[in-house]
Amino acid sequence: MPTITVNWVQARQFVGTDTNGHSIVLSGDNPARGVRPSEMLLVSLAACSGYDVVEIMEKKRCPLTFFEVSVDGQRNPRPPWAYHTIRIHYRLKGHALTEKAVSQAIALSIKKYCSVAATISAVARIETEFEILADEG
Repeated sequence: MPTITVNWVQARQFVGTDTNGHSIVLSGDNPARGVRPSEMLLVSLAACSGYDVVEIMEKKRCPLTFFEVSVDGQRNPRPPWAYHTIRIHYRLKGHALTEKAVSQAIALSIKKYCSVAATISAVARIETEFEILADEG
């Protein structure tokens, strides 16, 4: 079972440490001091789904040569400012990528494998789109 520890540093700045000792600086009021916790949720979604997509594409024998995930979210205007819609945009390069293979990999990630997406989808709509870039090699 994962255990996360968050320690207060100063003002509204914190350091979160994961089970393996990796740390990240967080701050809700001043982005210069750290990542906003609400944006960290989007980072977690991008990384979780990204991990899945890379692995699925490898299993499909369509390894990627470039991969980028960007996420934006629309939040409710009142506290607690929960996300109601989250859009994930995938940009990929690789030899012989097909729209079908990429679409299937993304769907499997969001609907079956990504624990972050499974958690978030109970309260926010997750929309996905992708772009296959020309592979020069």
